[in-house]
Amino acid sequence: MTSPTNLPFPALILNVDDDDGARYAKTRILQVAGFNVIEAANGADALALVQSRTPDLVLLDVKLPDINGLEVCRRIKAAPASATVLVLQTSAALTGRADKVRGLEGGADNYLAAPIGADELVANVNALLRLRHTQAALVESQERFRELAENITDVFWIFSLGDHALQYVSPAYELLWGRTLDTLADDAGSWLSAVHPDDVIRIRNSFDAMFSEQRFDEQYRITLPSGQLRWVHDRGFPVRDAAGEFYRMARITSDITATKEAERALREADLHKDEFIATLAHELRNPLGPIRNAIAIMRQVAPPEIKPLSAAYGVVSRQVDHMAHLINDLLDVARISHGKIALRMAQISVDNILDAALETSAPFIEERGHVLEVSKNHGNAILHGDAIRLAQAVGNLLNNAAKYTPYGGSIKVSTAAGPGSMVSITITDNGIGIPAERTTSIFQMFAQGDTAPDRAQDGLGIGLPLVRQIAELHKGAVRVESRGTGQGSTFTLVLPAEHPVREDSPAENALDGASADASVRKVLIVDDNIDAAEMMAMLLSSYGHEVQTAGDAESTLRIANEFVPDVILLDIGLPGTDGYTIARILRRDPRFHTTTLIALTGYGSARDRERSMEAGFDHHVVKPAQVDQLLSMIGTPEE
Repeated sequence: MTSPTNLPFPALILNVDDDDGARYAKTRILQVAGFNVIEAANGADALALVQSRTPDLVLLDVKLPDINGLEVCRRIKAAPASATVLVLQTSAALTGRADKVRGLEGGADNYLAAPIGADELVANVNALLRLRHTQAALVESQERFRELAENITDVFWIFSLGDHALQYVSPAYELLWGRTLDTLADDAGSWLSAVHPDDVIRIRNSFDAMFSEQRFDEQYRITLPSGQLRWVHDRGFPVRDAAGEFYRMARITSDITATKEAERALREADLHKDEFIATLAHELRNPLGPIRNAIAIMRQVAPPEIKPLSAAYGVVSRQVDHMAHLINDLLDVARISHGKIALRMAQISVDNILDAALETSAPFIEERGHVLEVSKNHGNAILHGDAIRLAQAVGNLLNNAAKYTPYGGSIKVSTAAGPGSMVSITITDNGIGIPAERTTSIFQMFAQGDTAPDRAQDGLGIGLPLVRQIAELHKGAVRVESRGTGQGSTFTLVLPAEHPVREDSPAENALDGASADASVRKVLIVDDNIDAAEMMAMLLSSYGHEVQTAGDAESTLRIANEFVPDVILLDIGLPGTDGYTIARILRRDPRFHTTTLIALTGYGSARDRERSMEAGFDHHVVKPAQVDQLLSMIGTPEE
């Protein structure tokens, strides 16, 4: 006998039969099979029990004394409260084919003719109950889906595969598109009319391809009837039947307007941050120029034997250099992080890189009283890279070693040709060292080590991140080793090497300064910062040049026409007409075709330099300018 143990609930069965013996036999069979059974001997009692107890199944004999079993079945199925109750009709008299058809057409879920075996009865009851359970689960699943689809803010779509017809769309369409569902009922493709004109062709083509490619993933704009724009993310995916056959396409459309606005705000904030950093650097550089020039003038006129003055000059000069170094590092990190730095790649020897870095760092190393030892073992290896940037990276490592080593320490620089055509530049110190937990974060932005006992904390913590970024731009790497606090540190810069170039390669002189032009004498200095203009004028006059100054476009053009200078030091950020415009005006005058135009400015990005060249400048010098650099560009007057 088949048992109902696979059913998720103990079913309640109403057994209706006016024959006491037959009713008793069927009840016992069902009870033995594990069902709960209640009984009725006529149609009226059966209908009353259906209303009060709501059985899962009614085992209903056709021949009843009061109401025909077929009528009882019809009434059960007609009442909304009992329409889902299963009816299994039985008959010992009406056993013909037509009787069965009439019973099934009257609403019965199955029809059994006597004699009925116990196994047959239980099997039919089980089959009907399983069917009822499956149907109930399907209805519940459909209701859950509909409830979910109708209460989420995303739009859910279903399309048929053959004719691509829209079969369902959730109510969220009205909120997201700002249009009623009726518009889709009239024209299922009307959703496309809301797509932004710049996106509509792409979206239409992608949607048409969705049914063959079985995917759809687009972000686009839609225009609401009010004219408001919204961004949506639209994804399509195939729906398969129980056999795994693809027969529908579903879509989910999400409103991503807030995300897009946040992305735009981040981009604008990032742009404003870059602008702020550039403006800040410009404003910080402006006062450094006159300070440096004033020191240079005082050194020329003050007796060199006055040691306190000489020492003070040195302090101010070094601090100006230090401030300029911090500003440059800050800008370099911002540019590299945004991919805005353009490397000037060329072949350069390791010796040139070391010489340039040591020349820059030597004053600080000497000031700290360190002993510097250099050991070279790189053979004739040549690097392919930006000479200035590589020297900057090595210089930062040297300065870092000097800063974090107590006074009178030891710094060793060594080079080696490693495996795989790699060259390593290693800088070792006996300074304060790095705790093991810090070695993984030391190259992160604004990370700083502990301070040497004899030195206050300074710097921005961007020197090592800059070294790492420069190394990675050259397809190299930088690593650090330290045995811990007080055990010193070792930084190793590893870079890919190339075959050596000819000795006459211009790359070997990439770090050399320009030769002086001895013919330059008359200089016009243009700067709206009066202190900067006067200090620069005094400095250049002390070297024998004939100098005049101007502070705006009108006075610049007037003085230039009268003075006809050989060199013009021209600030970019002038009030009213900027330096770029003035340069273009001057270049249109044949008298100034050969005049050396030097942009002297606090703006030093790659784009700033490009604009200078486009405007007709010969040089772009970032404030505070090195005196030797300017003198080299201007030249020395003939004796």
